[in-house]
Amino acid sequence: MGQGLWRVVRNQQLQQEGYSEQGYLTREQSRRMAANNISNTSHRKQVQGGIDIYHLLKDLANDELLWQGLCKSTWGHCSIYNKNPPLGFSFRKLYMQLDEGSLTFNANPDEGVNYFMSKGILDDSPKEIAKFIFCTRTLNWKKLRIYLDERRDVLDDLVTLHNFRNQFLPNALREFFRHIHAPEERGEYLETLITKFSHRFCACNPDLMRELGLSPDAVYVLCYSLILLSIDLTSPHVKNKMSKREFIRNTRRAAQNISEDFVGHLYDNIYLIGHVAA
Repeated sequence: MGQGLWRVVRNQQLQQEGYSEQGYLTREQSRRMAANNISNTSHRKQVQGGIDIYHLLKDLANDELLWQGLCKSTWGHCSIYNKNPPLGFSFRKLYMQLDEGSLTFNANPDEGVNYFMSKGILDDSPKEIAKFIFCTRTLNWKKLRIYLDERRDVLDDLVTLHNFRNQFLPNALREFFRHIHAPEERGEYLETLITKFSHRFCACNPDLMRELGLSPDAVYVLCYSLILLSIDLTSPHVKNKMSKREFIRNTRRAAQNISEDFVGHLYDNIYLIGHVAA
């Protein structure tokens, strides 16, 4: 976008000097352009209070605070943020590198991470990579899912960054799957995700777990029940939807210590809000 704005400004400057891309303007063209420039300049001053758009754009392009804000609002965590900046460092240059690295990641995750490390943007540690992923929304979720399936050490640290304290179980599961997308089919990776989520949810809510008599295994069963219920209630291919009574009976059969009221609230949440892993 910056290059486009620069071309617009440069073309306006050439037009004011009496040039065009094909050479000198004719006298009539120059006369009409001069009249238009006077009108546009007058309008610009009225709207902008006399600020020259060319110099304004030039100032913005060199505003380090602006580039710093753009970097940190898009990529919330980078190892380089917490280091003394190297010689010749600028947030404008960093923004370009972060953008380039994100595009590389979305084509090949391993190459993208290696690019960030080669530029000193990320440290070579699972915790730093996990923080970067957690605070970044420009990464392709399909490529990210493949990367996390291969890098279970990064996945472990990414799970621990979630705080599910005082969250209702289905809402916590939705938040989890917004950051770590569920696979499209059931398998070992989905089981791994639910297992890690269950342990993290229990660690964040020890008092609630004692009050309800729930263990990580019981939460695991509930999560699977919620995913199956989500598919049942939201899929157009399922004609006979599971009733609340059926869900309570099936769930309590798998996890006997859970109260009927609690399981009923789980059903209501899915019925009213929707899929936990959409």
